[in-house]
Amino acid sequence: MGPTEVTHNRLKVATLVQMATWACRRGPEANGRGQFTTSKSHDDWWGYKDSVGGNFVPGPPFWGLVNTAWSLCSIGKRQSPIDVNTSYLIFDPFLTPLRVSTGGKKIAGTMYNTGRHVSFRVDPAQLVNISGGPLSYNHRLEEIRLHFGSDDSRGSEHLLNNQPFSAEVQLIHYNLELYNNVSDASQNPNGIMVISLFVKIDETPNPFLNRMLNRETITRISYKNDAYLIQDLRIEELFPKSFGFITYSGSLTIPPCHETVTWIIIDQSIAINSVQMHSLRLLSQNEPSRLFHSMSGNVRPPQPVNQRSLRTNLDSRRQARRCPEGNSTHRPPEPSQ
Repeated sequence: MGPTEVTHNRLKVATLVQMATWACRRGPEANGRGQFTTSKSHDDWWGYKDSVGGNFVPGPPFWGLVNTAWSLCSIGKRQSPIDVNTSYLIFDPFLTPLRVSTGGKKIAGTMYNTGRHVSFRVDPAQLVNISGGPLSYNHRLEEIRLHFGSDDSRGSEHLLNNQPFSAEVQLIHYNLELYNNVSDASQNPNGIMVISLFVKIDETPNPFLNRMLNRETITRISYKNDAYLIQDLRIEELFPKSFGFITYSGSLTIPPCHETVTWIIIDQSIAINSVQMHSLRLLSQNEPSRLFHSMSGNVRPPQPVNQRSLRTNLDSRRQARRCPEGNSTHRPPEPSQ
């Protein structure tokens, strides 16, 4: 990086900090166009791109600078996502298969356009619990979140041997044995577990994602704050028929970047078709009254691994493995009643 670039970045940081301070001091007032509102929306003042609709919004490099509560985004040592280098995987024979418990029932939930993600939130009356793997406690599924790119070459948050995928599905769970809700869990040890599934483009889509992303559903959440109820889903259909996994300790990939997450990355990818991916890119970050900006590119760049251990239940000595497309002798989550 040359002297000119360094100077430019310093000025950019200074501008961001000044804008953040100004916005906080303004309190409930707006800047004439309603972009900075009350303190309740201060936690919403972040994005994946530095500019949204001509307005400057802090992107990932600046999350930790505009709010002291988000400082881990800049100074944390166990941040996510990461680039998983399979050369450094450690086989752990004590990692058991994952187990999913739905009480033998299908699930329902609501699809949301949050302005940053496609989010599916399970009906609170229904329990989807995950145990096994690296987990010492039962974890309850809270949300399914989609990350995707503006083109098929990049859209996943995690990388595999420096290679991104077209998209990434993240299943966000909280520790229901220690905490009452996902908010409390996210701020405390052993609080959150996220299962990550890489997504590729293929003519035969995953059956669970096919329900989420079909035309009838996806067109109901075209704009920010749109929501649509989906019923009769089988969470087991989201997983590959057979798979292994990689696990490591990390963080939330959005502010405040709390380092309370156990990540489980599935080694087999799932698929959506090109029409479904195109439909995702037509979703707007904004309300219908505002200028259209695609939600695509909602990805935090990979963070330093910093000597963290990457464990796997895949024994490379016993089988030829091609993450994430290789065949695995490990089974999908075992149903538990």
